Amino acid sequence: MNLSQEDWTSQLKLDENAVIIDVRTEDEWNDGIISGALLNDIHTGQAFIYKLEDLDKTKNYYVYCKAGGRSAQACSIMGQMGFGNTFNLEGGFMNWKGEIIFPDTE
Repeated sequence: MNLSQEDWTSQLKLDENAVIIDVRTEDEWNDGIISGALLNDIHTGQAFIYKLEDLDKTKNYYVYCKAGGRSAQACSIMGQMGFGNTFNLEGGFMNWKGEIIFPDTE
């Protein structure tokens, strides 16, 4: 399901069963992330699928990329894999108005 920035943020705040997934590349990830996000680059092919298989399908997944295209594709893949609740951030990270943090680059 596609959610506007506002709906995504407000729903996420109230969701105690939420997991945020960033499907951008590691380089994009290093430019800043939404707090609490897990990196799973959709361009890694089978590795992307393996990481999804390790996730709890009963959680609610809030997925984003740079503009919303890759995350929409990720939500579709997750739905096919049996994930019940996936939410795509419309407009992606480039339109994100919320808090941005920088991941540790060690």
